[in-house]
Amino acid sequence: MPDQSPPLHLAAALDGAGWHPAAWREPDARPARLLTAAYWADLVAEAERGMLDLVTIEDSLSLQSEVFDGPDGRVDRVRGRLDALLIAARIAPLSSHIGLLPIAVVTHTEPFHLSKAIATLDYVSGGRAGVQVRVSGRRDEWAHFGRRVPPEMHPDNLDEPASRLAITDRFDEAADYVEVLRRLWDSWEDDAEIRDAATGRFIDRDRLHYIDFTGRWFSVRGPSITPRPPQGQPIVAALAHRAEPYRLAARAADIAFVTPHSVADARWIIDEIRRAEADAGRGGEPVRVVADLVVFLDETTTAAQDRKDRLDELAGAGYASDAAIFTGTPAQLADLIGDWRAVGLAGFRLRPAVLPHDLAQITRGLVPELQRRGAFRSAYHGDTLRTRLGLPRPASRYASV
Repeated sequence: MPDQSPPLHLAAALDGAGWHPAAWREPDARPARLLTAAYWADLVAEAERGMLDLVTIEDSLSLQSEVFDGPDGRVDRVRGRLDALLIAARIAPLSSHIGLLPIAVVTHTEPFHLSKAIATLDYVSGGRAGVQVRVSGRRDEWAHFGRRVPPEMHPDNLDEPASRLAITDRFDEAADYVEVLRRLWDSWEDDAEIRDAATGRFIDRDRLHYIDFTGRWFSVRGPSITPRPPQGQPIVAALAHRAEPYRLAARAADIAFVTPHSVADARWIIDEIRRAEADAGRGGEPVRVVADLVVFLDETTTAAQDRKDRLDELAGAGYASDAAIFTGTPAQLADLIGDWRAVGLAGFRLRPAVLPHDLAQITRGLVPELQRRGAFRSAYHGDTLRTRLGLPRPASRYASV
C-alpha cells in the first residue's frame, strides 16, 4: 500500500565550517574558502543534489561567541562571516529548486528594508525565497546600534519577571515586524504592472496600496518599492525554544524550527504550538513544525563517535547544543526520523557538524536510505518553495474582490 503520510520535508542549516567548533580543523574542511561565494555555492549544490527542501544560512549582528554578552576572546574558533542574505542572492541563480532562507536579526533592522530584500531574492531565485527571523538579546549586538538600552537579561535568569517581560516584548516586536513584511509584500497586487508601451502605462496606480501600519514599534506607510514577489508571500520561519517564540511562530511563521530531545518532547512542543495557534486565532494553514538535529554521520556508529570524540578533544570540551545531537549512520538516522515523525513533525532541519562531510552524508547516505523506505521523494515537485511545502499562494489582502 502506498505511504499515505504527508510529504517529509528535509532542510540543512549551513553555518561556517559546520556546527562543531573544531569543524574547521578537519582534513576535508575548507577554512580558506569560507568567505568565498564558491564555497557556499558548492554547499547549496550538494544540498540540491539531495533534493532537500531548503537550506538556512546562519547570520548574526555580532561575532560568533560562546559567552552570552560579548566576544569570548577565543582564537581557535571560526570568527567572522559573510552576510547571509547576500550569500543567498549570489547563489540563487546557481541553483534551480532548493529554497533559500537567510537568517535576519529583526531586533535591530527595519522591516521595510528586509521586505524588499527578500522580495528581490524571491525574484532572483524564481520563487524559492524565505527568511528566518531572529530576535536579539545580546548586549554587544545592541551596542552596535545604540538606539535603545538593552534589556537586563542573562541565560541564568530568563524566568525572572523582568526578564520574561523583556523577552515577551522582543518577540511581540518580532511578530509586528513580520506583519509589516507581509503587508508590504501584499502592497502591490499581482497585476499592478501593466507594461503597456502603446498607452504609456507601466503600472496601475490603483493596484498599489498604502499599508498604514502603526504599532508600538513600527509606523510604516508603504507601499513597497518592489512588486509583489513570485510566491506572493515568501516563507517566514522562526527558531523556537520556549513559550514566547512558540507564540511568535504560531502567530507569524510558516515554519517553526524546534529542538526536541525525544519523541515525547516533540509531541509536547507540537501541542504547545497548536495551543498557541488557537489562542492567536490563526486560520488557514497551520505552521509546519520542523525538528532540528545536529548530525555526525559516518558509515559506522564507531566511526561517527570517534570523529566526534576527536573533534571534542581538539575543541577542549564535549560539544553541546540546544538541539539533540545524533551520532551514527544514515540508516540509524532514518530510523529516528521515522519514529519522531509519527508524532506529527512536518520534517527535520539537519545541522551538519562538519562541512562538507556531514552534508554529503545527508545527501548521499540519508536521502537514498529514506527513498528506499518510500519516505522521501525521488524528484522535486512544484516550481516554488511554497508549493513544495504544501502552502497555497495567497491573494494580496489588498486586492479588489
